[in-house]
Amino acid sequence: MIVAPVELPYVNQVWPRVSDYINEALMVGSEGEPLYNLHHVQAYVTSGEWLLLVAVDEQNEIHGAMTVSLQNYPLHRVAFITTVGGKFILTQDMYEQLAAILRFKGATMIQAYGRPSMVRLLKRRNLTARN
Repeated sequence: MIVAPVELPYVNQVWPRVSDYINEALMVGSEGEPLYNLHHVQAYVTSGEWLLLVAVDEQNEIHGAMTVSLQNYPLHRVAFITTVGGKFILTQDMYEQLAAILRFKGATMIQAYGRPSMVRLLKRRNLTARN
């Protein structure tokens, strides 16, 4: 599988194929008061504020989706993973592809919130828990 960014002109075509993955991510990760819902995520992605990435196989079948916001700080450009949904899409190879795409977008650091099981998985990808 490969990680591919969805360019802005194609987001509306791809959205129906990824919205269940995004909604799944919002439902699984919703502890406490949610900050946004599926419609907000769609608005951020279709406006170009957030980046939409998909995990696709050789037949162009989508197996997962991720959204990322990019924020500039004085010392870093941070790619913050806002949602991720799908099964078996965070392999080491796919993480390296994701990191390369985000570096191309100018990111110097990747951050995400995660439940304990996700934090353990990301530690295996050499990410560091901060919060």
